[in-house]
Amino acid sequence: MRFCLLLIAALATWSCGPSGAGGPVEVAVIGAPDDPFEQGVRLSLAAQHLRAASTEGLVALDPAGQVVPAIAERWIVTDDGLSYIFRLRDSTWPGGEEITAAEIRQQMRAALVRLRGTSLGLDLAKVRDIRAMTGRVVEVRLISPMPDFLRLLAQPELGLSMNGSGAGPMVMSRDEETSVARLTALPPELRGLSAREDWEDVARPVAVSASSASEAVAAFSRGDVDLVLGGSLIDFPQAEVGPLSRGTIQVDPALGLLGLMVRNEAGFLADPDRREALSMAIDRAALIRSFGLAGWRDSSWIVPPDTFANPPYGASRWGNASIEDRRRAAAARVRAWSAAEPGREASVRIALPSGPGGDILMRELTAAWGAIGVTTRRVRKGEAADLELRDNLARYPSPRWYLNQFHCSLKAGLCAPEADALVEQSLTESDPAVRGQLIVEATAKLVEREVYIPLGAPVRWALVRGTIRNYQPNIWAMHPLFPLSQPTT
Repeated sequence: MRFCLLLIAALATWSCGPSGAGGPVEVAVIGAPDDPFEQGVRLSLAAQHLRAASTEGLVALDPAGQVVPAIAERWIVTDDGLSYIFRLRDSTWPGGEEITAAEIRQQMRAALVRLRGTSLGLDLAKVRDIRAMTGRVVEVRLISPMPDFLRLLAQPELGLSMNGSGAGPMVMSRDEETSVARLTALPPELRGLSAREDWEDVARPVAVSASSASEAVAAFSRGDVDLVLGGSLIDFPQAEVGPLSRGTIQVDPALGLLGLMVRNEAGFLADPDRREALSMAIDRAALIRSFGLAGWRDSSWIVPPDTFANPPYGASRWGNASIEDRRRAAAARVRAWSAAEPGREASVRIALPSGPGGDILMRELTAAWGAIGVTTRRVRKGEAADLELRDNLARYPSPRWYLNQFHCSLKAGLCAPEADALVEQSLTESDPAVRGQLIVEATAKLVEREVYIPLGAPVRWALVRGTIRNYQPNIWAMHPLFPLSQPTT
């Protein structure tokens, strides 16, 4: 009953508005209108933000992308790095039931089962067991050390709930007429903190909707929206055309994959050397200049060298070779294929999302590959494609994340079973030097197979009005909604 009364008080802030706060923080996430309300384990960016706000896990991410307490108020890691012991906060689920270690263990085990068959499930393969040690202490044991394990636990898909409802830090309701998700911060005492009498006055509600990039930018320009999230390279040109005197473009220093997945290895693409020829022909620095984007990190490697503790290769895959030299070598491979296959055209079909950035990318690729004698054709989503844009944010800064994105079980495109086997072998290897060497060898197998044409790091941008507080660009390009509702002091 006490929870219900406090919840009613929280929701009431939508009608009366917090004192002096000026109403809710209006957030638009680029995507489809129903994105915020997705369920399951494959979530859109909007759904990830909503899940993190209303259904937290043991730990969470703060605005800077750092791991902070959530359902677990504190934790320790054993010296061998194999055991993470969490002490739960003293609070309850929405129905009033106490949050216990036994329930958390059950919820986490169920989450691991649900995530099987996803790349995140592969990332969590080091979890050996989850135990309830006492009423409020949970232990997670790993089969080998994973320094980034806490960051993995902070992913929205690992949010925990009881009877379908999470323990906050916000409560969500849906406006069926407008497809807007309305979030209100729970009182501190329901989050395991000391009560604060003025919490209704200092906590602002947050309203989240999803729309196309053009609609979101227009809403921001009109002053209807305070924050636009989820911009990518495909829609970056639209961020530059709106009147932004009331706000600024913020670009995250994001980690992850931006490139072309090989979907077909027939015809011209049947040989890895010819797939490499396409990669060799791309002037990545010139490509990004066409977008007017500064500070972008290009890469010709599947796994960026600086992801390794001791980089096993140089910054460029082709050393100091100029783009002219690379294109000459690539063109020779194209001519050799054409001579062996008279009457057949060297061509590729590329699936790119619609949008001005997609148009620019297609233009640049067409020019680069035309220079070596390869023609290109753009196809729509759902049509047969030889190459398809891959644009994914990293969950944690490890080579294993990159390798897991190409696991054969995901059926995302070409893969290398030998690489998968080496990664799996590394999971149980206790010697860190041997474990690292296995990952290097797995990377080499993927490169040898030429399953992917890397371009560089993913691009993520936001429009942020000057009145927004507790927003920070970060390498995960995830921006928690709960801090937006909170005072800065």
